[in-house]
Amino acid sequence: MLIVIVAIVIAAVLAIGVVITLRNRSAHSSVDSFRRQIDALGPAARRNVVDQVQNVTEPDNDSGEGGARGT
Repeated sequence: MLIVIVAIVIAAVLAIGVVITLRNRSAHSSVDSFRRQIDALGPAARRNVVDQVQNVTEPDNDSGEGGARGT
């Protein structure tokens, strides 16, 4: 009876370890995939992608006070 309980506990610990490992791997795989794709690009194409990302992350200059939006 004790052997069965120990086997169940070991199986549960292994299952939890597998779940944690797979969860961590999936969270980083999309970032790693993106980095591999960027690394595969040539310098000119990479520059275009970096410029697009910077344009998205920069704040909008038109949103200041007294802008042309009629506020």
